Amino acid sequence: MIYPIVKYGASVLEHKAAPVTAFDAKLARLVEDMFESMYAAHGVGLAAPQIGIPLQLAVIDTTSGADPAARLVLANPEILATEGKQNEEEGCLSLPGFHAVIRRPARVTVRAQNVSGKPFTRTGEALLARAFCHEIDHLHGRLFLAHLSALKRDLIRRKIRKLIKAGDW
Repeated sequence: MIYPIVKYGASVLEHKAAPVTAFDAKLARLVEDMFESMYAAHGVGLAAPQIGIPLQLAVIDTTSGADPAARLVLANPEILATEGKQNEEEGCLSLPGFHAVIRRPARVTVRAQNVSGKPFTRTGEALLARAFCHEIDHLHGRLFLAHLSALKRDLIRRKIRKLIKAGDW
């Protein structure tokens, strides 16, 4: 099932998500639906709050489906370590059409649980490191806008208000 992506302004995007506690068939179905929804939206990561579900759950595939082995499920993730810096353009499925250069760590190590609840640790670099940070931010109620200067953030918010007023958001 493809879920609609929740857009900026929805309250579910502004609050910390609840931990995943049940690692069952229902969660496995949700994870598959999240991958399907992410691919349909042409994303490389999707957090459960972005489909209106306030759970600490995210899916990532930096190959956009080209390599099934690259699919990652992060339940209850936490960042253990970061190294270096990278400045790259970043977008968000919940802010369609908006992009900005964001500073993120170049290398990130996370600890999470997989869809079965088994804990694992994974280190990512470049796009994967960025995706780890971006999706974990979502689980804490933060959007990439929080990493922008107040001026850039206000500019994007004004544009979104105009889109809402015109009925295009």
